[in-house]
Amino acid sequence: MKMVRELVKVFRSVRDFFAAERVVLTPFVRDLKRYDSGKLRADLWAAGNVTVLALAQGIAFAAIAGLPVVYGIISTAVAAMVAPFFAGSRHTILGPTNATAFMLFSFFSVNPALVGRWGELIPLLVVMVGLVATVGALLRVADLLQYVSRSVLVGYISGAAVLIVANQLTPFLGLSAYVSDETSSTFAGLLVGLARSIHHTQWVSVLIGAATLLVFWAIRRWRPKWPAFALALLVSSGVFGTLIHSGVAPFKGVKMFETFGFEDLMFKMPHLLRADIFADISALLSIAFAIAFLASLENTLMAKTLASKTGDRSDANQDMLAVGMANLATAFAGGMPASGSLTRSMLNQESGARTRFASLFSGIYTMGFALLIAASVGWGVPLIDFVPKPGLATLVIALSFSLFNLRHIRICLRSTRDDATVLIITFIATLLAPLHVAIFIGVAISITLFLRKASHPHLIEYEFSEAGELREMGEKRQRPIPAISIVHVEGDLFFGAAELFRTQIHRTASDPAIKVIILRLKNARHLDATSVMALEDLILFMRKKGLHLIVSGATREVYRVLKKSGILLTLQDGCDRRNGESNIFLTNPRNPNLSTRAALKRAQQLLGTDKADIRIFYDPNKQAASPS
Repeated sequence: MKMVRELVKVFRSVRDFFAAERVVLTPFVRDLKRYDSGKLRADLWAAGNVTVLALAQGIAFAAIAGLPVVYGIISTAVAAMVAPFFAGSRHTILGPTNATAFMLFSFFSVNPALVGRWGELIPLLVVMVGLVATVGALLRVADLLQYVSRSVLVGYISGAAVLIVANQLTPFLGLSAYVSDETSSTFAGLLVGLARSIHHTQWVSVLIGAATLLVFWAIRRWRPKWPAFALALLVSSGVFGTLIHSGVAPFKGVKMFETFGFEDLMFKMPHLLRADIFADISALLSIAFAIAFLASLENTLMAKTLASKTGDRSDANQDMLAVGMANLATAFAGGMPASGSLTRSMLNQESGARTRFASLFSGIYTMGFALLIAASVGWGVPLIDFVPKPGLATLVIALSFSLFNLRHIRICLRSTRDDATVLIITFIATLLAPLHVAIFIGVAISITLFLRKASHPHLIEYEFSEAGELREMGEKRQRPIPAISIVHVEGDLFFGAAELFRTQIHRTASDPAIKVIILRLKNARHLDATSVMALEDLILFMRKKGLHLIVSGATREVYRVLKKSGILLTLQDGCDRRNGESNIFLTNPRNPNLSTRAALKRAQQLLGTDKADIRIFYDPNKQAASPS
């Protein structure tokens, strides 16, 4: 019967968990009810501005990932159309991004055996990313993203930017035929490959890149509100693409992108029933979790940035659901993984978008351009064939430099030693390890340093002065020999602090003069199984030595944990409850001194004396508090 009651409690806890702040499957309904012609006009205009940039970036990020451009365009269109139906933010635009694209390239670079299977693996990977993000949103995993240090993201993005720049130097210098995929799979190998083949540099490619960069810089300088990236690519394609397509001698042989037709835009069912599906899932599992994690983190940070500008309330789990559903839809459309784009989302907000439907219209516009590009193949003038790889590579390099946020880097390096350590290690990891491994290295280092800091208690010895006041014991005064030691426990007494806590108390109990330790838990929080077992070991250890342990100032939360775990019976063992004896005293909010006074009386009862010297320990990280 007791087991049934416990199962009912567990079931209710699970039910309450999912009922509290649960994600909504139709958040768009409330916006649709208040939609009007004014909002429609604003959304249509903003969507047009975003589409110009989104189409160019879709091509660019597919190139970064080493995929055909159709993967980037489809992801840009479909993710933008699906995400707003589930998102919590009204300005976010989803699609391929720099970091996720290069993470994809990094993974396949170190797994060359998988490169030739794009058609099978990319849809499966995007399905896995979508499922991980969707399930994570339903379980409210996005709440944990706030515990990921910004130093991790700053270091990761900075390292990824270096890798992107180095990788795009190959098409910029016209060295694609001389730097192999195996060479470029690592940062060091890429640098060596570039150094060995630098004498093969094609001046025509450099000319195209330099001219494209000049146009980009001029637009940014004199027309900062114009979409510089898209317009520079358009000018480069119009001028140099025409020269290349016409076969003009100096430009003949410059690398171009492969076009696509209507068949490439058809929705596809991922091949999930093939015999080797489980082997592929195993191979893709790490990259799927990494991309889902990074995409959700990017989207959450972007939504919070926009919310701080607009006054909206961000919902990390709702936005994570949008990432999951957008990727599931993209997988069946034949696109690459989608994440939240900061540049496109900021442009959407600055262009005056009023509701989430601006993203939907941007996706529709983008799909319209994709159909136009596919139709151009039948006209004999395939538009993608006019995009020169050196020009796009130059724009990607220029865009990557914007990822270096010098202000954030300076803040991380100067704030604390731990922040600087996390940033530097994460940055180095992105250069030496695959990106899907590097981001988790950064997160692991960040959590490790935090736990080390949080689980390092310090105790200072106090004494009572002749006037009865509490004071820190001076080194020059004669040290009293106490019979009772009061230990103040402050902060989170979780698994990370349990061992150090036990060690400190063991050291205190080793003093032959001490007979009773009063463990004051008034300000102790978050006891877990590890700390409870450490407390039980401490009780048994002291009893073997003939010592006593009393708990004072316990809160209701602490008492509940001790009772449910069964340790309360161990603590109370030997007490005659009929005579009112107890080894635990709950705190009294109105008069917190009562619990310590009662504990002292119990200690004196155990010692058989009415008077005892008292040693006080207190955590120096906390400001002064009464020993009560």
